[in-house]
Amino acid sequence: MPKVETFDRLNVLCNATQVFHKKGYNGTSMQDLVDATGLNRSSIYNSFGSKLGIFMEVLFHYQKNGKKEMGKEIVQTQNSFDTLRSIFNMYVKDIIEDEDRKGCLIVNCKSEMVNQEPLIKSFMEQNQEQMMALLEDVVHNGQMEKIINEDQTATQYALYLYSSIQGLRMTGILNTNKEELENLIDTILSVLK
Repeated sequence: MPKVETFDRLNVLCNATQVFHKKGYNGTSMQDLVDATGLNRSSIYNSFGSKLGIFMEVLFHYQKNGKKEMGKEIVQTQNSFDTLRSIFNMYVKDIIEDEDRKGCLIVNCKSEMVNQEPLIKSFMEQNQEQMMALLEDVVHNGQMEKIINEDQTATQYALYLYSSIQGLRMTGILNTNKEELENLIDTILSVLK
């Protein structure tokens, strides 16, 4: 008979997220996870399988929360160009509120682990495909609305925007000047006008 979990899985994931976000995957030890979650090692292994297992759940949880926040922002926009600006503004808000200057867990993980672990690489590829599809759809709609130029295809602009988001997230680790980050967004989006 399978054991029943006697802990709040969401709370454990939130606490594990904090550790992984602060120390990275390689810098986080099992003892760090024990200390952060309040679970003993055997409970972590029984519930998540391994350090990689809990990390993958953390990544999916982090991604899910990011999509939820983005959905809240996007639903309030008036047109495709506003949608793009809203997405970028959401990331600037995250940067400004990130007092510890940890950056984005997914972006950090991409630079740390994507070439070391196939499961993480697969997650990152799927995450990128989903974001690219969203951006391509927004750009395509903007081109149909005649508010985004057709100098490039929607796919080309989606890759440009995706790369710009990644760069913004990395820039925001060291530069938290809201005005400078907003000017950067203006520059990025000016290419689409």
